[in-house]
Amino acid sequence: MSEVAVQAGLLDRALRRVSSLWRDMASVVGANESSPDLTARLRDALDGRGGEVSARNRAASLAEAYRTLNADGRTDFLRALAAFDSNPGAVARAMEAVAAASDAAERAVATARLRRALEPPRIRLLTAFAAIPDGVKFLVDMRADLMARIDGDKLLLALETDLKALLASWFDVSFLELRRIDWHSPANLLEKLVQYEAVHRIRHWRDLKNRLESDRRCYAFFHPRMPEEPLIFVEVALTKGMSPSVQRLLDLKAPVLDPASADTAVFYSINNCQRGLDGISFGNFLIKRVVGLLSDEFRNIKTFCTLSPIPGFRRWLESLLTGDEAPLTEEERKALHAIAALLPETVPDDAQEETILRALIARRGVLRVEEAQRALDPILTRLCARYLAKEENPSRPGRARDPVAHFHLSNGARIERLNWRADTSENGHRQSVGLMVNYLYDPDRIEKNHELYMGEGKRAVSNALRKLGKAA
Repeated sequence: MSEVAVQAGLLDRALRRVSSLWRDMASVVGANESSPDLTARLRDALDGRGGEVSARNRAASLAEAYRTLNADGRTDFLRALAAFDSNPGAVARAMEAVAAASDAAERAVATARLRRALEPPRIRLLTAFAAIPDGVKFLVDMRADLMARIDGDKLLLALETDLKALLASWFDVSFLELRRIDWHSPANLLEKLVQYEAVHRIRHWRDLKNRLESDRRCYAFFHPRMPEEPLIFVEVALTKGMSPSVQRLLDLKAPVLDPASADTAVFYSINNCQRGLDGISFGNFLIKRVVGLLSDEFRNIKTFCTLSPIPGFRRWLESLLTGDEAPLTEEERKALHAIAALLPETVPDDAQEETILRALIARRGVLRVEEAQRALDPILTRLCARYLAKEENPSRPGRARDPVAHFHLSNGARIERLNWRADTSENGHRQSVGLMVNYLYDPDRIEKNHELYMGEGKRAVSNALRKLGKAA
């Protein structure tokens, strides 16, 4: 082992001992320090007395103190840290030097000095935190705390902006490692898979094992400074054809398919694991990398698609049905009155058609009635096609209203097919009255679809779904 490696190991062990000492001290001092004490300790950490080891020791002690604070104490700490901003006088002088520069070379030097003057001292401390054991994870969690506390606080917003910029540079996709997770992965990693799964909850270990069978794949991005913490993961099912139902896909009793006979890879769950990395995107790179891996491993797989939720559909539909627009066709109005006559206990007497539809979808049990299914399927599918293919985000013209649709369209996917009764769970009903959508990832079209959507706001939509959306 090299001398440098030995020294690095000794340094890390020393820092862990320091961290342990500070943890013990913090428990004695108490969960809340006063703001003057916090400010003094932060200033002491930024003064930079001593060498690199001393600086890391001070950062480690502050990190351990922060971890012991309660909610109010953490807010005080973050506001005290945020207060270490750029020196206004130094910034003004640097700006004057830029304005007074006589040529390009002098201006370049003055601009570089302005950039240094603009950098707040708190950046040095954030960077020092990153150098301690588990420091990168500490900063990721700190940003999660910040985002929960901002609520219009401009001082905290400035600190969060600085921290996000640092994390975005450190978590560039070129630094990330893509790893497969399977049943033989470490137990602590499998536990985190259960913890972070937010799309389709993992109910027990048998459920988890089913999702890691030979006809399934799970891949995650990891950062070298957070080797045991997945950043984002995707679950994939190898199937014959595009799956129309998530309940069938997750059925514990379904036979395991020989991967060699599969022709389709279905991405059915994508989960961001670290709240503190919100706004720093890895999903597009993850999907493209996994498509490449699966293409190399299984030459028999020709179709890559998702089975995705439509989280904003029901909320949009409720708004549509209570607005001034008349969204239903004459044929649909007749069908709704006919089904209302069969379910008088569900629908108010003499109700308008929009009110009938709202009453029917309000009760999940109604959708188990065969007649109601036949009546509602074409109506809800047509309106959902309109929602996905045409409706825009009110605050971002040219972008899809549905957040999951925007994510996949941004990544170069095509809106391929709607699936009626694809998610019969309570959550599926609450989000989209049970509808789910397949987004198709055609390796030959991904880049072009991405450019058309991001550059011109044009959505890649299958002919069948586009026709249905135009009829809405």
